[in-house]
Amino acid sequence: MANVVVVGAQWGDEGKGKIVDWLSERADVIARFQGGHNAGHTLVIDGEVFKLSLLPSGIVRGGKLSVIGNGVVLDPWHLESEIKGLRSQGVEITPDTLMIAENTPLILPIHGELDRAREAQISVAKIGTTGRGIGPAYEDKVGRRSVRVADLADDATLELRVDRALVHHDALRRGLGLEPVDRADLVAKLRAIAPTLLEYAAPVWKVLNEKRKAGKRILFEGAQGALLDIDFGTYPFVTSSNVIAGQAATGTGIGPGSIDFVLGIVKAYTTRVGEGPFPAELDDADGQRLGERGHEFGTVTGRKRRCGWFDAVLVRQTCATSGVNGIAFTKLDVLDGFDTLKICVGYELDGERVDYLPTAADHQARCTPIYEEMPGWHESTEGARSWADLPANAIKYVRRVEELIDCPVALLSTSPEREDTILVTDPFAD
Repeated sequence: MANVVVVGAQWGDEGKGKIVDWLSERADVIARFQGGHNAGHTLVIDGEVFKLSLLPSGIVRGGKLSVIGNGVVLDPWHLESEIKGLRSQGVEITPDTLMIAENTPLILPIHGELDRAREAQISVAKIGTTGRGIGPAYEDKVGRRSVRVADLADDATLELRVDRALVHHDALRRGLGLEPVDRADLVAKLRAIAPTLLEYAAPVWKVLNEKRKAGKRILFEGAQGALLDIDFGTYPFVTSSNVIAGQAATGTGIGPGSIDFVLGIVKAYTTRVGEGPFPAELDDADGQRLGERGHEFGTVTGRKRRCGWFDAVLVRQTCATSGVNGIAFTKLDVLDGFDTLKICVGYELDGERVDYLPTAADHQARCTPIYEEMPGWHESTEGARSWADLPANAIKYVRRVEELIDCPVALLSTSPEREDTILVTDPFAD
């Protein structure tokens, strides 16, 4: 049976939550493979809104197994709060519906404190983090000083892991003018939260491989967009993990040969939150209109998103680095009513045309967009469920996007509602 990876193909906020939820009806397992609780998903199901930032989107569907893989950094107290909130909305969450990899590293309170302290002291080129400790938690992971889920099961191991982490953190805190970590308090908090996490802990790599061999369909869900990838994003204004599709394998413990289809989620225009380059950004009335019509505010932070025209250069680039087989094109309805639409088809850099975003930050800063104009449409596309429901110019716009990014549309989303989706190619088709 086909296994599908879903990745955001821009800077995030592309509408992954709805698409993953829509696809989860066809899946048996939904596995989150990177990121933390710094990226949010908003699901609208039968008029009820569910806001998720750590749990996989499939958790709101009964009879599915949701998995948090080892590529995630997990804040246990946030997880506890998110579970409580969903249960209050009638969502059943048990070890039969949720599983956490035993080797998942934890986000501790000291990570958030360090994150915020460092960001506050950077006077030039702020990264624009959410201050939730994601970056410092990943630093500890590669520095081999993380506290992981499995460590909570043994007091001696837990204390050893905490002591190793504090050798590093207390030195950093002194340099930032922070008080040393209260070791006893930290250990006590971890012991108190341990039963909550250990209830869901399991060897995820083993379970997923067994599910695959049994012919179950697995849906792999990422968090941020590929342009925030630590290697292939707009560095240093990126997240602290790999976001592209290859991370689905290492972030869950399943072999890359088990991935059958990569679906890139692409918004019909471009947005980003926080600092960093954005060649097609609009600071005019069109940008304001896109933001207002698209309700462009972060699910987690509430920060206003920067808006611009569709950038085909960037999406073509991320489709290549993630090996995208087809895209889910979202929020087409936000473009309703524009007389003219623009698509960024290349950049001008120092008098020359380039067809990709350069790696060097100074080159990125000097890139200016080259636009192609297309006629807009005044009919509504909201809620369309077939090509026949779309205006002719909307179809032309979608087809031109396909040509420019060298990748076909597999799904077309026309509203936040789950069923307002046009299926072109089923990613789960064998």
